[in-house]
Amino acid sequence: MTALLQTLLAGLLIGAVYGLLRVKSPAPPPYALVGLAGMLTGYALLERLA
Repeated sequence: MTALLQTLLAGLLIGAVYGLLRVKSPAPPPYALVGLAGMLTGYALLERLA
């Protein structure tokens, strides 16, 4: 579970830096975000079962 938490914190930190620097980055299409959410959810579920 610590890897997932570290990844989340790293993403939040990088997002904050991008926001402060006003970096324009292209957002992925909505279906890609849904797929990413599915991968993270699946990873978390498998980790709980193991």
